[in-house]
Amino acid sequence: MLVVGLTGNYGMGKSTALGIFRELGAATLKADEIVASLLCDRKVLDRLREMLGEDIFPGGVLDKAKIAEMIFRSKELKDAVEGVLHPLVFEKIDNFLEDLQRRGGSERIVVIEIPLLFERGYTGKIRKTVTVVTDEETALRRLEKAGISRESGMSRLKAQMPIGEKAAKSDFTIENSGTLEETRTQVVALYKRLLEEVRAS
Repeated sequence: MLVVGLTGNYGMGKSTALGIFRELGAATLKADEIVASLLCDRKVLDRLREMLGEDIFPGGVLDKAKIAEMIFRSKELKDAVEGVLHPLVFEKIDNFLEDLQRRGGSERIVVIEIPLLFERGYTGKIRKTVTVVTDEETALRRLEKAGISRESGMSRLKAQMPIGEKAAKSDFTIENSGTLEETRTQVVALYKRLLEEVRAS
């Protein structure tokens, strides 16, 4: 089983690439989905309430958009929230991989989408890394279509490691500034290459 870490920055198409890997037969997991489940966990919510106060719970319900805006305006706050969430995320990723091993399924390639793969240093069980790359303007347009203002999108992008630095750290890159078919062609070619590596080992 070859474990691949998939990363990139906001609006650059990580989820698009992950979906194609899934269609091709890879087992997949999204760190953001794990975070979403953790934000329903009472212990996690209590920790966030202690850190950020009752203002993030209007009507007793967590305002995720408000947290996002807060942490992208303050690196100190961002690091603190990530310090609560990410050890739990990585623990669940480890559990997912261990479960796959126990089941002895047919999945030869496992692709895990981790936006902060390099920032938070989760590379222990990952053998190959892939960065999805898009030019900044394209990323901002995609974020605007998703309802995120250009100003907010820019602040989110600037809060992350520069995409060129991520690409330089990666084993492979996928250029996702063009059409979906162009992206699909790259992912298919990379998937075949990864399968060849598994067979060779």
